[in-house]
Amino acid sequence: MSVQQLKGNQHISDPDRAIIMLCKYRRNDFPCTLQLCDWLKCLGCDASVLLDPTPENPHTEKTAPINIGLAAFDLLDDIKAAVEDRCPGVVSCADILIFAARDAASLLSNGHVHFDALAGRLDGVHSHAAEAQQDLPDSTFTIAELIQNFKRKNFTIEELVILSGAHAVGVGHCSSLRARLTAPADQILPAYRGLLAGKCAKGPDPIVPNNIRDEDAGAVAATIPGFLPKLRKVKDFLDNSYYHNNLARIVTFNSDWQLLTEKEARGHVHEYADNGTLWDEDFSDSLVKLSKLPMPHGSKGEIRKMCRFVNHH
Repeated sequence: MSVQQLKGNQHISDPDRAIIMLCKYRRNDFPCTLQLCDWLKCLGCDASVLLDPTPENPHTEKTAPINIGLAAFDLLDDIKAAVEDRCPGVVSCADILIFAARDAASLLSNGHVHFDALAGRLDGVHSHAAEAQQDLPDSTFTIAELIQNFKRKNFTIEELVILSGAHAVGVGHCSSLRARLTAPADQILPAYRGLLAGKCAKGPDPIVPNNIRDEDAGAVAATIPGFLPKLRKVKDFLDNSYYHNNLARIVTFNSDWQLLTEKEARGHVHEYADNGTLWDEDFSDSLVKLSKLPMPHGSKGEIRKMCRFVNHH
């Protein structure tokens, strides 16, 4: 299969299966979730976030504080190596990010989230932490900032709410949710605030599950015992539970709770809490739209041999 073919409407049939095979092999590893909610920020990018710092560029996007949640770089390295072994110089790292998100979403939702991913993206050769910090949505954003940030990429308020549902899986750093530890009771359930405060006091920057349904049973028993029956036996299941949690004021980030402060966004939170099948479908469609975002204006691309370095490194 040629690069020209990939740039058309054809899909990769075999090489990208390495992604789901590797992910199934490592299903119990934390990185296998690909921190889906964090990697979604990168689906519309040129894989510049994968570039390692170098003496010439010590501050790549990977080092930006807003990208603190990104993980599984080693898994992406393994995927790239497997794909290069099958068809060298054909599949870009940017495409691998899309295929990985597609297969992770399918795996984590038991197949309920699924979409066709077109190939043909190129990898960028520039990466700057300051640009990522300025461009990506932050967990501390207000609803106005979130709407404006998504609008710049031609995403609607509804699509903002849809993509926020990825917080049904994964983990967050306490440094990204500090404001929630002092938020008033009308913004966060006091018992859940106490749970977060207790976990965040255990180190300089601990991680906590994005979804309370994935929390440690002991921590929930000590703070919100009535929630124990709702804990999931299988963690990191991608479903519409995020919206139920939000309405109950038991979500992790300020940006989550902010969805309830705007009329249209709040209506969509109720809509997807009531209809999980609709969210599966709309989330799949939004991932397709996200994956089709163009490279930054003026960017030049290549197909990297290794995702961590540009080819002339």
